[in-house]
Amino acid sequence: MDSGDASGYSAGVDDDYESLLSTTDAELLKRAWRNEKAAPEILQHETALVQRSREQIQLMEETVEEFSKNGVDPLTLSLYQMDLDRTLFLLRSYLRTRLQKIENYAFHIQKNTDLWNRLSKQEQKFAERCIDDTEQHLDQSVLSKLPHGFKSHLKQSSLSLADDMVLEPQLDQYVICRSKKFLGSFQLDDSGEEPVNIEANDLYALPYKSIKPLVESGQIDLV
Repeated sequence: MDSGDASGYSAGVDDDYESLLSTTDAELLKRAWRNEKAAPEILQHETALVQRSREQIQLMEETVEEFSKNGVDPLTLSLYQMDLDRTLFLLRSYLRTRLQKIENYAFHIQKNTDLWNRLSKQEQKFAERCIDDTEQHLDQSVLSKLPHGFKSHLKQSSLSLADDMVLEPQLDQYVICRSKKFLGSFQLDDSGEEPVNIEANDLYALPYKSIKPLVESGQIDLV
C-alpha cells in the first residue's frame, strides 16, 4: 500500500470513528438537549432515546451501588458516578425545557396538529392540565368580570378574526447552528438575498424559520 492509499485509509477510519462517537446515545441525548434549548418552538419528542437513556441510568445506578458495596477503588467509582450525573442532568434538563415550552405555548400547541403530535403522551396530558388550569384561573380572576364580547381565552374580543391572545414562539429569531457536512448553497428565504454557503463544522447565525427543515431532518444542529 503506497502512502496515498495509507493516508486515505487512515482518514476513512477516522471518519468512521467520529461517526460512531456522534451516534452513541450519550451524544444523541446531548444533541437533542442542545437543539431543544436553542429552538424557539418545541421539537419532536425523542421517545426511543429517552426510554433508552432511562434504562441506561437505571443500569448505571445499579452499577454504582454494586461498586460501592464491593469496595471498588474510589477513582473507578467516581468515574461511573460522573457519567451517571451527566446523563441525569441532560435528560432532566431536556424534559424540563420541553415542559417550560408547553407551559408558555400550551394554547398554540393544542390548536396545531403538527405541534401537538410532537408531544409524548405524558406531555399531552400535562398540556391539557395547563390549559384547564389557565382557563379556570382567567375565568375566576378576569374574564367573568368583563362584558360578554370579551370573555374569550383566545381572542381579545368577539370582533377579532384571529386568536390574537395566544402566545406563539418567534420563529424568525436568529439561532447559532452548525452542520457536520457540507450542504453547499442554501437560500434562506425569497427576499432575493444571496444564498448562504453552508460549510461543514462552521458556525452560522441564521433565522430559525429558514433552517427549520434542516434542523428537523438532522442535517443541522443548534448550539
